[in-house]
This record gives sequence, C-alpha cells and structure tokens, in this order.
Amino acid sequence: MNFYLVDDDSNIRNILKLIIRDRKLGNVCGSCGDPVEALEDISFAHPDIVIVDLLMPEMDGISFVSKLKQTNPNIAFIMLSQVSSKDMISDAYESGIEFYIHKPINSVEVESVIRTVCQTVTMRQTLEKMQSLLSHDLKQLSNHTAANVKQTEKKYITKLKNVLQKLGIIGEIGSKDIIALIDFLVEHGQTVDDSTLNELCGQFSDNPKSVEQRIRRAANAGMVNLAHLGLEDYSNDIFMEYSTTLYNFEQVRKEMDFIRGKSDKHGNVKIKNFLNALMLYSQN
Repeated sequence: MNFYLVDDDSNIRNILKLIIRDRKLGNVCGSCGDPVEALEDISFAHPDIVIVDLLMPEMDGISFVSKLKQTNPNIAFIMLSQVSSKDMISDAYESGIEFYIHKPINSVEVESVIRTVCQTVTMRQTLEKMQSLLSHDLKQLSNHTAANVKQTEKKYITKLKNVLQKLGIIGEIGSKDIIALIDFLVEHGQTVDDSTLNELCGQFSDNPKSVEQRIRRAANAGMVNLAHLGLEDYSNDIFMEYSTTLYNFEQVRKEMDFIRGKSDKHGNVKIKNFLNALMLYSQN
C-alpha cells in the first residue's frame, strides 16, 4: 500500500514515516508540507492512501481532500488534527475521509486506523476488479464446469450467512431476501450496479417493493447492532471490520451518537454499497 503525507509540520511527517516503516504498513511514496504543491505531486506519485492535516496555512485539509477527490476519487484519506469541534469533524467526513485521528499522534491508534483503511482500500480494489470480470467470466463458463459453479455457489452462500450472522441479522426476514438477491446476481453474472434495487428484486419476486423494504430494514438492523458493539468495545474485531466495509463509518458513528442520546438523527445505510460489499465477502 502506497502512502502520501501532507502536513506543514515536518516532525509529524517524520513520525508517520517511522510508524509506517517500522510497523510494515506499506511504502511512503511521497510527502509534502505545502498542500498546493502536494496536489500536483500526488498526480505523479499515485498513492493509495493520503494522510493529511486539517489546519494548514495555504489550504485547509477539507478543501484539499475535496479538490483531490475530483481528480482521484479512488484515493482513501485519513485526516489528522487537534481540532475537536464536532461540526468540523463532520465536515471532514462529508468531504470523503475514511478516518479522523486526533493529535497528538498515538502510534498504536495510527497503526490500527491505517490497517483498517488498508483493508477497506483492498476491498474496494478487489470489488472493482470483480465487477469488471465477473459477468464475462460467468458467461464464458462451459457446461463442463457448471457442476463446479454450483458447488462454489453453495460455498459463497455459506460465507454470506456467516457475515449476516456476525451482524446479528441472520434471523431477520430480510436476510433471506439478501441471500436470494446475491444468489441471483452471481448466478446471472450481474452486479448490484447493473439495475435499480427495485428492478433487481423484481427479477425473483412478484412484490419487489416489499422485498426492497425488508432488505433495507435488515441492513439498517445490522448497522444498529454494529453501533452497539462499538459502544461496548471500540476495538471489537467485528465492529472494526464491518463498520468501514459494509457501512460508512461516519454513518455508524452517527448511529452510536443517537444511541447515546447525543443526537436525534440515525445513521443512514447506502444499500448498494452494503450489498456490493456482502457480495465480495461471500466470494472471497
């Protein structure tokens, strides 16, 4: 995994380099103290993850992330700052960052966040490859391999059920619809992005609206369960993995704030992202 560091404090950049190198987290392909210069440099460095400070003299980190997202939408961002304002942190997440780390830097926290973001990036890259290859590969299968495909399907359904069980929603009515939907997609060489969710549900049900509602309720129940896990133990393995892959971490955090009574707003689930990630988990 390639990292690029943007912070006007050279000491912070050096500390991050040491953590990434000593913990064997990846390769630092570049660093810069000037965000304006970094915007140009990053186009040549091709990093997977950019770690950027929030408050810098030439350009703030939120503006930096927003500009870079326009030309490099696949880059993942981790933001650093001493700022604890909820509004600014919320703005940072809305700009497209994956995680927010408070200064002063704690090496254990930095390592944990980087490993989590690396896993998210790897999942996204794998998903993109699968989406471009899956349809073609399945359509090219001969009759001779059909039996093997069915055996593989049984394996991916088992893996899918395992993920749903970890989310605590295997007993939800919508979980059966989720399994049926992903089974249909794989069997027909399709992805969730090929059609609207309602159209996909209509492929295997006479009442697609009800199926879609059940799927959304089950996905939302999974996020609520994750939020409770995070409140009990922020380092819980299930919470750390699925809060950034099946769900958007900022939305899980909103749900945690709602549960604690700090907010009157629930977190939202991006249902297509949720289903795409489930499909990837079931086939890996």
